Amino acid sequence: MTEINEVAERVAARRAELDEEEKLLAERLDAVRAEREELAVAMRVWERMHAQLDAEKPSTQAETAQVGGRGVLLVPHRKADAGEDILPPDYQRLMKIARDAGGPVRVKDVGVELDLEVEVKGRLEPLRGKLSKLAGRGWLRKLPDGRFQTAP
Repeated sequence: MTEINEVAERVAARRAELDEEEKLLAERLDAVRAEREELAVAMRVWERMHAQLDAEKPSTQAETAQVGGRGVLLVPHRKADAGEDILPPDYQRLMKIARDAGGPVRVKDVGVELDLEVEVKGRLEPLRGKLSKLAGRGWLRKLPDGRFQTAP
């Protein structure tokens, strides 16, 4: 009988060891699966960011991109050898207005040139955004007083 009890105790002890090992392996498997999912998400985010950065790189012609399901124009960064003809037509027109002004222009003055309702609150904000984008890409300079002028 003692031999049977000894074998049963060994079996029970080994079963307990295996149960504990199974529990540790299951936890490790869960951790591995979670990390793999995180890596997959990180890869998708990286691919989106990489695509956006590629889309924002300077280009020799105006391009469009999809943002929020809408097509938007991309304004390339200014290069020394590139002319304004690489800008989208709306931006070319803004550049012409700024150039023809012969000096710094206010957003309101550009709005008047474009026949916008400059007295309507908020009507000039999209225009201010376009001028700021041109300034941010090196086509215009934004002065501290908020006016814009062509970049040298």
